[in-house]
Order: sequence, then C-alpha cells, then structure tokens
Amino acid sequence: MITIKNIKSILFFLIGFISLGIGISGIILPVLPGLPFFLFASYCFAKSSKRIENWFKNTPLYEKYVVRFLQKKGLTRKEKIRINLIADAFILFSVFYVDILFVQIILVGTALYKHYYFIKRIKTIDKHETTS
Repeated sequence: MITIKNIKSILFFLIGFISLGIGISGIILPVLPGLPFFLFASYCFAKSSKRIENWFKNTPLYEKYVVRFLQKKGLTRKEKIRINLIADAFILFSVFYVDILFVQIILVGTALYKHYYFIKRIKTIDKHETTS
C-alpha cells in the first residue's frame, strides 16, 4: 500500500538525484556552482531514507565538497562570487519576466538578503585552507 510517507520519500529521492546531477554538472561547467546542489541533495537524501543518505555520505563527492564546507564552515571568495553571480542572473531574469510588482519586490529583497548572508554570515576562507 502506498502511503504519504512513501510518496514523500520517493519525491525527496528524485529531487535529491536531480540536484546531485546538477551538482555534478557544476564540477564540469565553470559557471555552475556544484556545492549548493550537493548540499541540497544531501538534505533530500537524508529525508528520503537512511540507506540513500549513507550511500551519498560515502561518495567522493560528499567528502570533497559537503564535508569540506561543513568542516571549514565557509567558502572561498571565488566560490561566493560565482554562486552569487549565477543566482543573481536567475533572479534578474525573473524580475524582468514577471509583471507583478509585488513579486518583483520580493525577488529584489531576496537577492539583497542573499548578498548580506553570503558577505556577513558565511565565512570567507583562503584558497589554501580548502586543500588542508
């Protein structure tokens, strides 16, 4: 019998897998940041099932990107700039695409908060700290 819990688990698994795929693309494509997608995939896999979560935690991708971020508790300046520029491009596209003033204001507010958060709340680490 299919329950709501099973459906949620399947949805989190599918969304996590899509996020993982986009994150892997971010390794190959220099303009696409992989880290946010790996973090989101980790969250989705944890919500999906313990077995999937354990599988992802044992992958080299998790160790190289997620664990490094969690241990260092920060991003390099280059990573911060890249993530923000890509997010800003999508937000700016949305601002021009949507004709609802209230939504445009929320999008601009979100972009401003994102910059505040990246500048003030996420530690900027030196590039040599990421290799240690």
